Amino acid sequence: MSTGALALALLAAVLHASWNAMLKGARDRAAAIAGVSATHALAGLAMVLAFPEPPPAAWPFIALSATVHYGYYILIFHAYRLGDLSLAYPIARGIAPFAVALGALVILGEDLGPAGWAGLAAVSAGIALLALARPSAPAALGGAVGVAVMTGLVIATYSVADGIGIRRAGEAALGYMGWLFLLEFPVPLAIALRRRRGKAAIPPRTLLAGMAAGALAVTAYGLVLWANRIAPLGAVSAVRESSVIVAALIGVAAFGEGPAAPRLAAAALVAAGILLLALA
Repeated sequence: MSTGALALALLAAVLHASWNAMLKGARDRAAAIAGVSATHALAGLAMVLAFPEPPPAAWPFIALSATVHYGYYILIFHAYRLGDLSLAYPIARGIAPFAVALGALVILGEDLGPAGWAGLAAVSAGIALLALARPSAPAALGGAVGVAVMTGLVIATYSVADGIGIRRAGEAALGYMGWLFLLEFPVPLAIALRRRRGKAAIPPRTLLAGMAAGALAVTAYGLVLWANRIAPLGAVSAVRESSVIVAALIGVAAFGEGPAAPRLAAAALVAAGILLLALA
């Protein structure tokens, strides 16, 4: 990976972990999700009006990615309902980079080379170590792992679609992002409003906090899309998914979450993998 692509993907990882931490800390998570959705809509509309429309070759990938994102949001909400997100989400993020790399190899012929594949394996292993640091009760394990596998495949699908689509968009890359953000927002908004049915109106402060988290989310994925234009999709995905490790370290440092030792070991393994990817 070039230094520029690596910096974009690492910054995206930090922003992704930050907005997820904000969402986790929200008292009314559904209201915060409504704010995130609103930011997607506003950012998408602004970009659609400000930047050129993507060429026809990019539109099938915008449609595919937006549709698959709907499934992603539904699975994430389902994972929260199961109560096993601390297990399922890291597993999903560990599966996704390998699935993205394999998809890019088959569809685009992008081969990371021996060092790149080794780095990818280290990143995924580190994320898996984080997932196994706090195993769920056996009764909940099967459901959580099932959701994790489906989520990982969904993440890989929209990542590959967007990686191809953003390249097809060419000079209209920002327009591609705008339409993607604009088309994404209805489903999470609908889910959030349904979960709040019968509750009081959304407090303005909670909505604004959700919109701030949404701004981080939009920026993070925009950086990932831009990095996909200049670096292999599998490498970008692996570095981006290090956000799980960043979030775990935030939990250790800011909230006193444990156990700390496995999380720090996982972070070191992911860091080694990112270094291999950068040098490959």
